[in-house]
Amino acid sequence: MLRFAIAAVFGALSLSACAQPAPPAAKAPAAAAAKAGPAATANAPAEQAVRKALTELNPGFQVDYIGAAPFPGFREVVVSGQLLYVSDDGRYLFQSQPYDTRAKSPANSEGLLGYRRDLLAKANHGDRIVFAAPNAKYTISVFTDIECGYCRKLHQDIAELNRNGITVEYLAFPRMGLGSKDYTDMISVWCAADRRQALTNAKRGGTVAAKNCTNPVAMQYALGQQLGVNGTPAIFAPDGTQLGGYLPPADGRVAPGHARRMHQTESRGRSAPLDFFYFNPSLTALVSVPCASSPLNSQTNAPPSPWVFT
Repeated sequence: MLRFAIAAVFGALSLSACAQPAPPAAKAPAAAAAKAGPAATANAPAEQAVRKALTELNPGFQVDYIGAAPFPGFREVVVSGQLLYVSDDGRYLFQSQPYDTRAKSPANSEGLLGYRRDLLAKANHGDRIVFAAPNAKYTISVFTDIECGYCRKLHQDIAELNRNGITVEYLAFPRMGLGSKDYTDMISVWCAADRRQALTNAKRGGTVAAKNCTNPVAMQYALGQQLGVNGTPAIFAPDGTQLGGYLPPADGRVAPGHARRMHQTESRGRSAPLDFFYFNPSLTALVSVPCASSPLNSQTNAPPSPWVFT
């Protein structure tokens, strides 16, 4: 429900509380503030101003994370899984992923990436459906749905991704919601004796044999919501960077100035709108750019291409 409230903010619609009011932020004891250091002490007024502004905007907003933005003058805030940027005085708010034109990559703070890593760590490896590369160099976590077309396209590329050293670890995200047929079918997949084969059959449009067991589908769906997933496939790097949605695996780079859409996702049966453009149309290239700044790459000391998303 909070997602609808957030959408209403940007649609200039009236707001109504859709959850219990958030409790006031606890004031840290002086000893704790001193231990946190001067940076934390300096950030405290900005954080208080941001929390106050969000509460006044909608008492139902419950802040899951707040930290310094990767650019000056703003706080980076997660509200019900949605990433927002609020000015330090609480006056200005926007919802969009900023892009660092110098680093040629989305601007993410280490604090936000750490927050996402902690959430992803809650999904046990054994609860994922893993398609491992024989000589894995990189691993991506993919929130998937068995019905969406782009999820099926990505799954068709599994063999090529594996050949490129990319291991794919699937988590369940039935985008039609809990209680839907999509949800029960995904439970059947996760409860199958051979989950990998069951998932492959389902993504090919085959019949899903009904099964039930103790399963992680609802938990993984809730985890995806906490991470702000609203379309599938949603792909995350090990460092917490969200890589976007479906991209073809082949390396088809484009020249500077010729932007292509970064990804395609589907949300509740339709293509989701894309917020911005990047300059790299290939998932393989995205994951395996050979430069030290790439969070997914073990190679170092190789300069990035001037138009490759690293």
